[in-house]
Amino acid sequence: MKVQVRNRCSDANTYRAARVKSLFNAETGANFDLDADLEIERDGDWKIGVVVGPSGSGKTSIGRQFFGREAFFAPAWPSDLPIIDAIGAEADFDAVTGAMASVGLGDVPAWLRPFHALSMGEQFRATLARLVVEAPAEAVVDEFTSVVDRQIARIGALAFAKAWRRGSGRVVLLTPHYDVLEWLEPDWVFDTGTKTFSRRSLRRPRIELEIVTTNWRYWPLFAPHHYLKIGVMPAAVCYVGLVDGEPVAHLGVGCKNKGKSVEARACRLVVMPEWQGAGVGMRFLNWICENQFRGGDGARLPYPATTCFHTSHPGLCAVLRRQTCWTQISAQLHGGHKGKSGASIARSSGSAIKIKSGYGGHFRAVQGFRYIGEQPKETVCVRP
Repeated sequence: MKVQVRNRCSDANTYRAARVKSLFNAETGANFDLDADLEIERDGDWKIGVVVGPSGSGKTSIGRQFFGREAFFAPAWPSDLPIIDAIGAEADFDAVTGAMASVGLGDVPAWLRPFHALSMGEQFRATLARLVVEAPAEAVVDEFTSVVDRQIARIGALAFAKAWRRGSGRVVLLTPHYDVLEWLEPDWVFDTGTKTFSRRSLRRPRIELEIVTTNWRYWPLFAPHHYLKIGVMPAAVCYVGLVDGEPVAHLGVGCKNKGKSVEARACRLVVMPEWQGAGVGMRFLNWICENQFRGGDGARLPYPATTCFHTSHPGLCAVLRRQTCWTQISAQLHGGHKGKSGASIARSSGSAIKIKSGYGGHFRAVQGFRYIGEQPKETVCVRP
């Protein structure tokens, strides 16, 4: 594919323009020319391409030559609808929530806000989620990751690349930032700064996750990002995942009595927003449950045991169902009956007094899973 950019505008003859030409020996700013040979075809066998380079080097002009101006993805957002309604209005609910989770927008309260009320990082990920849901056959995204901090940019690029490759469309990303390239692992890259073209040769960096056992002292950092506003688990041990000393993931593990057997119970799984979509959460959860399953060092119980995990998050439920190391054990898609819970408490205590209180009574759909074991491929460092 040969690219020829010929941008023309009228030459300015104002006083200030003439002074600039005189001071800096600049002849004119009216013309911009760029010739490039991209060793690909517009409709070739690729999914993600990147045009990278400094501002003013012709990235946008090249983007227009791929699929036309109409392919630039810059959707309008309604001001009165939360993003859960604005993204894929005709799409399946689980597809929308799955797309938001897959690009790292797993902070559930953010789903209930309109686009203009989101942070810049959340707006960036919401736009990527909408692109994944609408799934155009051809798209161009200008200023990719330009408005977010570099941590969100890198993890957001990784999350988007994984989600986009599940479809069949082609996207060209235009960005001035080189730090996202290895996280995207694009099929090809054209650098407008050096005028060089390269095919897929980048390898995504490894994320070294250190897991430490602790108490609930880290929970205040994670609690604002948990979809339930509830207290801590009594007598539970907490695990925190660290990347370069930074807390990025949290899980509480307690004990669950079931007849004569005892198994672990995991909950309060939270991944910090800037790390969502990188796969850290599932690797973190699986390693802890595998360690308990094999009775490893630092396990919650002093012997091998299975681990139960309950969640209402539809995206997380879908991921757990796809994994062979987990099996689904329940799916209560309506609220629990508080009266039944009170009666059970009364029977257990041997009291003849009718107990009015109990657990449940909400309308939250909850699905349960049990970890049945699989040797994880990831290697992490554990510090008791």
